[in-house]
Amino acid sequence: MTETIAAIDYTAEIKRLKKEKNAIILAHYYVVPEIQDIADFIGDSLGLSQQAEKTNAEMIVFCGVRFMAETAKILNPEKKVVLPDLDAGCSLEMSCPSEPFSKFKAEHPEHIVISYINCSSEIKALSDIICTSSNAEAIIRSVPEDKPIIFAPDKNLGRFLARKTGRDLLLWDGACMVHEAFSIDKLLRLHREHPNAKIIAHPESEEPVLKVANYIGSTTGMINFVKNDPHNEFIVATEAGIMHQMKKEVPHKKIIPAPASEDNTCACSECHFMKMNTMQKLYLCMKNEKPEIIIDEEVRLQALKPIKRMLEISKQAGL
Repeated sequence: MTETIAAIDYTAEIKRLKKEKNAIILAHYYVVPEIQDIADFIGDSLGLSQQAEKTNAEMIVFCGVRFMAETAKILNPEKKVVLPDLDAGCSLEMSCPSEPFSKFKAEHPEHIVISYINCSSEIKALSDIICTSSNAEAIIRSVPEDKPIIFAPDKNLGRFLARKTGRDLLLWDGACMVHEAFSIDKLLRLHREHPNAKIIAHPESEEPVLKVANYIGSTTGMINFVKNDPHNEFIVATEAGIMHQMKKEVPHKKIIPAPASEDNTCACSECHFMKMNTMQKLYLCMKNEKPEIIIDEEVRLQALKPIKRMLEISKQAGL
């Protein structure tokens, strides 16, 4: 069986299955380059949600982590949504279990709940509006200033948004292990070696990294910044998978991954959940149409409301 699988031309077979099953492959910037190259759409959480909402495909093959595939299913209950590996979770999602968060919300009944999309379907169902790093500022500004806000689950993104908007956000104590892995000391040392490089960072990063960044933005925002900025050298503080698209967009520019902490096994910061998506698993999930994403209908309907609100606000804001 192993020899048979190994002999398969995954690229050719995946293309064949995609046509045969009227499937669309959506991939996040953090998955392996081979999958990025075969995907129909590569993007950040906002872009992927928008693509999932408007696709006419019968089967959505989501190459990313589970909460992303769940979002696609929430938006498309009539479509089959599959994920190459059901164990591809998210450390940020795991930092916000639904039961304690429900109690936290109940303690602050006057607050609007804005939840970052990196959360479970159950947390989405407890929220008033969902956001991504691309649209979070616009969404917070859409809430009347006299209305208090709970922001969950990412405390680093929440602190960044509180400064950006001037709002007093009540933060849930969650974080992404990938973006907390950057070493500020090693980053500054690397910058001394490349003094002309601009530091760009994802807002999920910790405060010391954001303080030295020349640009802070979503994965799509970071790619656009590197494309449009006249500088030719950049140090990039986000998951290392983004380097593939950046180098394709600007092959003439020098892209350097920000260094991770000393105890990290990789010189850069990688999400092992994202790397659970492989070409073999992608092929098998398309062939067998599983693992399939199944969501309780009551939870789905409750989670759909804040996601739809996010997409409406994003459209109004031109995002």
